[in-house]
Amino acid sequence: MNLKNKKVLITGAGGFIGSHLTEQLIKSGARVRVFLRYNSRGDIGYLNEFNKDVLDNIEIIRGDLKNMDSVTRAVKDVNVIFHLGALISIPYSYVDPRDYADTNIIGTLNILKAAQEQNTEKVIITSTSETYGTALYSPINESHPMQAQSPYAATKISADKIAESFNKSFNLPVSIIRPFNTYGPRQSTRAVIPTIIYQALTGNKIKLGNLTPKRDFTFVEDTVKGFIKIAESDNSIGETINIGYGETISIGELVKAVEEILGKKLIIESEESKNRPDESEVKLLLCDNSKAKKLINWEPQVSLKEGLKKTIDYIKEHLDEYKEERGNI
Repeated sequence: MNLKNKKVLITGAGGFIGSHLTEQLIKSGARVRVFLRYNSRGDIGYLNEFNKDVLDNIEIIRGDLKNMDSVTRAVKDVNVIFHLGALISIPYSYVDPRDYADTNIIGTLNILKAAQEQNTEKVIITSTSETYGTALYSPINESHPMQAQSPYAATKISADKIAESFNKSFNLPVSIIRPFNTYGPRQSTRAVIPTIIYQALTGNKIKLGNLTPKRDFTFVEDTVKGFIKIAESDNSIGETINIGYGETISIGELVKAVEEILGKKLIIESEESKNRPDESEVKLLLCDNSKAKKLINWEPQVSLKEGLKKTIDYIKEHLDEYKEERGNI
């Protein structure tokens, strides 16, 4: 499927990955509609960073994923749905798991039901590598067992399974993209890489939780290309596809990588409050991306070092905004 001139819907478009995907789809010539959670401030998230001429090419629909009427209005007459809308902070899922279930599970069900009723040509559901939990074997392929080590992960597993059922039961053309740890410009300090970079740019002490977990970090440009290739390919229908770089690094080693790029000595201070509960901590994620390479001809292009440099440059230019968001979970 060529996305040029196709009408596409992006849920979660005001977020980190969603805003980058929105930007790229506009450049690709798609007719873009975004679904944003209603708020009285009229806040459009990271879409605020777009130039007016770009924003003028976006149709904005406001509502709530939990509300079927809102979702039906958003899905009407679109060819392709990119469903990224979700509650994503793992720490907050310990505080309010019901809200995660309502948004991530019921919200996804509403998207699927509306797509079924509208005969949507393609639906891409956004999963997460957190559904795998700590690796039982490595690298992790799509056949790896799912393990709900946080309420967030449990809701994403449920959403994935509902999506699978709509493909098998109703022949809805669904694909599931399972990104590993995406990072890059616009990501908030809720995530570890911006947290490290912000602290490194404003001092030399880095306050972190557990330093030993290993993650597979993928630059946001590569993740977005994965979304688009999955949408374009008929081979992806009914499939779950990992999108990850294919290398792993510990959080402690990540600090060293930032230290090397900035050319300054960083001191790590442990904060117990930042640690996940022991049984909830995912200790190792390493992506087997061979299916993506074979099925949709995707492979990552941006190295960790290059991606960190781009992210550092962005945060340098937006230090005041990052200062305002400190303390988010």
